[in-house]
Amino acid sequence: MSREYLVKGPVSPDLITKYLSLLSSDKEAGGHSVFIGQVREDPVENRKVKAIEYSAYNDMVASEAEKIRKTIFSAFSDVHNIEIIHSTGTVKVGEISLFVLVTAGHRDQAIRACRHIVEMIKIEYPVWKKEILDDESYQWKENKS
Repeated sequence: MSREYLVKGPVSPDLITKYLSLLSSDKEAGGHSVFIGQVREDPVENRKVKAIEYSAYNDMVASEAEKIRKTIFSAFSDVHNIEIIHSTGTVKVGEISLFVLVTAGHRDQAIRACRHIVEMIKIEYPVWKKEILDDESYQWKENKS
């Protein structure tokens, strides 16, 4: 079964709930760490961000996500599962654009692995971000840690 790493529009609470409802099926898990990324109303000169338009190439994202998963599974021996869901399309301020869930035997590895995944996504993930400003202008946002 192939994983889906991208969703059109914001990551919905229903999708997050779906993943969270599956957590009890792993009887050897002792810790889960979740990161939820939300679009901020950042100031840009005299304007504010009102949305981000995300674009991505599905095959590139899938390839990079699998590299991230492989890296994390190698570095954190106690991690059982990793879910990464990123938005494409327009996501308004206050809506969720990134969901990362890590399941591990113990909380320390779940928390550290989740943080590492988010940092890898910020630097390596092939998702492009066009910030839409409140005056309808836009600027491209660079990935960085």
